[in-house]
Amino acid sequence: MKSIIIASTSTLHGGSYLNYILPALQLHFKNCTTILFIPYARPSGISHEEYTQKAAEAFASINIKLQGIHEFESPEKAIQNAEGIFTGGGNTFLLVTQLYKNNIMQLLAEKVKNGTPYLGTSAGSNICGLSMQTTNDMPIIYPPSFQTLGLIPFNLNPHYLDPDVNSQHMGETRETRIKEFHAFNAIPVLGLREGSWLEVKGNKITLKGSLKARLFKQNQNPEELEPESDLSNLK
Repeated sequence: MKSIIIASTSTLHGGSYLNYILPALQLHFKNCTTILFIPYARPSGISHEEYTQKAAEAFASINIKLQGIHEFESPEKAIQNAEGIFTGGGNTFLLVTQLYKNNIMQLLAEKVKNGTPYLGTSAGSNICGLSMQTTNDMPIIYPPSFQTLGLIPFNLNPHYLDPDVNSQHMGETRETRIKEFHAFNAIPVLGLREGSWLEVKGNKITLKGSLKARLFKQNQNPEELEPESDLSNLK
């Protein structure tokens, strides 16, 4: 049975790394002594080692050890043997490229679908959808495919931002970009605001946190979903 937390962000404004979601993570990974961390997205270009250290410090606060996938000789065996898995945020194009380069995209999907607890934040959440095409990230590298894990039957837009009515910025809003996506694609997109996450238990998908999420469907007006909404039938 799938057991997944798909979080919009790792850090809330004024808070420390993963602090806002640690109670949920402690329960989510309660049967794990060690978590496998995938640092491939490298936020701000930091090294795999730096990123792993940052994540390890957060998990140490709930008495769980964390080890980076880059520390293993075989990424495939690291996935196969993992008790739990966390894929951090950063650049989704880089993350997806590295997952394909190391031949673990399909393996990771199968591992999580078979019940290994998984946490994704930001880019690590983007890859839970059918494709990475609704990411906010710059295409700094060219992945061999936009297809991702397919752990949920729709796409995500993490860090979803509502238009600021007081701003004079005339560039595209997130809603505009998602409409552009829907000009060519029928996949629903969930705009996940910072501080919200999806909890996946088997086939049940529930919106968690205190904020609403914004749901976009092709040729339909956007819809605001309340916390605790059931998204299991969304496709």
